[in-house]
Amino acid sequence: MPLYIGKSVNLRSRVLAHLRAADEARMMGQTRRISHVRTAGDIGAQLLEAQLIKQQQPLFNQRLRRNRQLCAWQLADGVPRLAYANTVDFAVTPQLYGLYASRHAALEGLMALADQHGLCHGVLGLEKMPAGKPCFRHMVKLCAGACCGREPLDAHADRLGLALESLQVACWPYPGAVALRETCPLDAAFHQFHVVRNWCYLGSAPTLAQARRLDQVVAAFDADGYKILCKPLLQGSVRVMPLG
Repeated sequence: MPLYIGKSVNLRSRVLAHLRAADEARMMGQTRRISHVRTAGDIGAQLLEAQLIKQQQPLFNQRLRRNRQLCAWQLADGVPRLAYANTVDFAVTPQLYGLYASRHAALEGLMALADQHGLCHGVLGLEKMPAGKPCFRHMVKLCAGACCGREPLDAHADRLGLALESLQVACWPYPGAVALRETCPLDAAFHQFHVVRNWCYLGSAPTLAQARRLDQVVAAFDADGYKILCKPLLQGSVRVMPLG
């Protein structure tokens, strides 16, 4: 079974680094074979690494494994409610905020946001509000007073919206699948077309014609694909060709 999957621009130095690391002695002691797959660039390497880790579940890879509890915050009448990726299509649903591996992580993220922006835990639904009394956080000046009328609820909702803005999940910006062309910086003749739909990586091909054939797989939202691709796609730093 696979022990570890990773990426590097220099395989020799990466393997030597593993050999020198005392805390990786157990992994290296079980290693019988090392194989590699060449990619045209870093985007392809990141996408392939995330895909293979999910498919093969290597023993020593914890990050990038498939997450079945993926959730995000969604505003309902100004109050954040958790939405889960197994019931909501994150690729096309607007006004989702943050990507969290679990409910616990989402609650911790919202509490940190409340501390940073002086938001009320009671109004956010993070704790029960005492009837007619300010919350404890207001008494220690961590809440602006939406719980007791010191701050209008609509003003609190506006501040919450601004606080969440930087965490907004972008909807998939294309009507269907696209191919991202990547050229190796050390070999101009080596190209790859990475096929993506709904922020989900479907595979890579050496030609556009072969890439079109990859657009036949069910493409559910993938948080790792989103994190890898969101910036280059939305900023236009990678060449994109629609396949539809």
